[in-house]
Amino acid sequence: MSQPISTVAFIGLGVMGYPMAGHLASQGFPVRVYNRTPAKAEAWVAEHGGSHHSTPEEAARGADLVLVCVGNDDDVRQVTTGSQGVLHGMAPGSLLVDHTTASADLAEELDTACREKQIGFIDAPVSGGQQGAENGALTIMCGGTGADFTRAETTLGHYAKAVTLMGPPGSGQLTKMVNQICIAGLVQGLAEGLHFAEQAGLDQQRVVDVISKGAAGSWQMENRHKTMIDDKYEHGFAVNWMRKDLGICLEQARRLQARLPVTALVDQFYGDVQGMGGGRWDTSSLLRRLRAFKDG
Repeated sequence: MSQPISTVAFIGLGVMGYPMAGHLASQGFPVRVYNRTPAKAEAWVAEHGGSHHSTPEEAARGADLVLVCVGNDDDVRQVTTGSQGVLHGMAPGSLLVDHTTASADLAEELDTACREKQIGFIDAPVSGGQQGAENGALTIMCGGTGADFTRAETTLGHYAKAVTLMGPPGSGQLTKMVNQICIAGLVQGLAEGLHFAEQAGLDQQRVVDVISKGAAGSWQMENRHKTMIDDKYEHGFAVNWMRKDLGICLEQARRLQARLPVTALVDQFYGDVQGMGGGRWDTSSLLRRLRAFKDG
């Protein structure tokens, strides 16, 4: 039997999870948090209230809704089905939502594990980056049943501008793959355009001011062109994480027999950026790669 959501647990307080959990606290939810680095959880509680706990299982006890936002498939397994994972602390009728960008296989695996314990499950990867998390303006792509989605939608809306059910478990992750595929091509195109403008002796800012008002405009152009022109990349969504995401996309594409030639090429370009020491640079650092290859 499902129950109303009054107490939540948040597992993972990174650059995304920290502000997302904060939005819930600001709405009056008692939030029980866990983070692999305890100091981060202690700092969050000092800022927002609630309580921090030594294991995911402990944080999940008594929570109607448990939200997870960690790094990859293995991290998710550790904090959910692992020896001290949340599923050991969650009660029948509660709901687990995974915001991690992970594989569709993992989503289906977690859905099965949750159903065995009479727990609802939604895979709900997000788009919008740290800025979107801080501003409560994320886009959330969900996979699960209509009933579970209806229970979670209002709560997720406290840190999102759009929360959409895409289909059964795994559909949220598949939609996020489409998102990353599109971004990869857009960022490479923007990098090449700015590089071309620079080589042609054009005023790059003036070029963007003109073309952004037409068909070439995009979120990436609007939000990343200034730092790209200034060659600043110590911010944003890290190349290491993008390569993790694109690896998931390419593996899924092989199984679906979907052809992703541009995505595969851009993934290799991000490998070059990692080789330059840019694993933590923003994904827009593809422009630095072009500049480096020119100079080299």
